[in-house]
Amino acid sequence: MFTTHSAQETRALGARLAALLNPGDTVLLQGEMGAGKSEFARGVARGLGIMGPVPSPSFTILNAYDEGRCPLYHFDWYRVHDPDEIGEMGFEEMLNGDGIALIEWSQRAEDYVPERVLKVGIRAVDEETREITLTPYGGFPFGEDQLK
Repeated sequence: MFTTHSAQETRALGARLAALLNPGDTVLLQGEMGAGKSEFARGVARGLGIMGPVPSPSFTILNAYDEGRCPLYHFDWYRVHDPDEIGEMGFEEMLNGDGIALIEWSQRAEDYVPERVLKVGIRAVDEETREITLTPYGGFPFGEDQLK
């Protein structure tokens, strides 16, 4: 488990993770509203070389970036009411594809989540402090030990 004490530290941990990610990897960002999922995603984006704004895709479901070392697909499925919306929008091809997929609120469409994922659990301890766990599933090639 990692403990961060600011949004900047949470982003820095995300950037460290980005250095280990490869095209086709899927990362599930899990935590309550306001836990820091989007801050962690911003860190991953910076770590991939994406320098522009990285807003939360809460209203658009997907923000795609292609200016980094590989494409980044940042999903937020919070507003998905029917899991089949993911398939109807053609998002499946972006999962396990040519880029890295970050998914917030993946539990809204679990049938579309690949088996091989890294789950990043983020828990707010207080206003600034976050506890972050990284758990690999389905043969994902690394976990917390590689970031320490």
